[in-house]
Amino acid sequence: MKKPAYASPGSRYYPVLLTVMTVVVILSNIGASKGVQLGPFVTDGGFFLFPLAYICGDIITEIYGFAAARKGIIVGFIMSFLAVICFQIFISLPGFTDEWSLAHNEAMAMTLGPVWRIVVAGLLGFLGGQMTNSFIMVHGKKRNFESRLIRRLMSSTGVGEIVDTVIFCSIAASVIGITSVGQFLNYTMVGAGWKIAAQYAVIPITTRVIAAIKKREPSYQML
Repeated sequence: MKKPAYASPGSRYYPVLLTVMTVVVILSNIGASKGVQLGPFVTDGGFFLFPLAYICGDIITEIYGFAAARKGIIVGFIMSFLAVICFQIFISLPGFTDEWSLAHNEAMAMTLGPVWRIVVAGLLGFLGGQMTNSFIMVHGKKRNFESRLIRRLMSSTGVGEIVDTVIFCSIAASVIGITSVGQFLNYTMVGAGWKIAAQYAVIPITTRVIAAIKKREPSYQML
């Protein structure tokens, strides 16, 4: 029975994609601790960066398969958790007692202290969203093999980002100061709409990157 083609995650490209995705997730979690008001729209400081994590996830899933994508999600989960532990250690370490250092220590505690709640929200959202995203990508490729890549990207992105955003916003909203139902709905709809629109906008680039890696990936073959 014919099977869809995937490459070995032992290649030189997979670790680069995995690293970028993990770093983006960590930075997005830090940025998401800040509430942002852009005219009538409510969002957070990580809004411009997070779609890149899903783009990396799409590329990994399409080229290396669901197992490699799941590994990337787990690594991102573990490293984000490690970052939270490090932040708490930074905050708890005794600092200098001069006026500037006390102000710096307080600012660090205010900035990084709540990040663990953002990370929990981000991890659960990313876990649910990326698993959904990868599942749709893989099953779409089983049906269509190398064809209809754009359709796979659009469908997986739409569903995955909605799942991610609803989970994330439900937990993170109170952390960044959102208190009303109207603000929450604004935050959730803007978040999902922006992420989906951003990924749709770069699909022409994503497809070219995927095609370029497939051509240069010697292990890309039928499994």
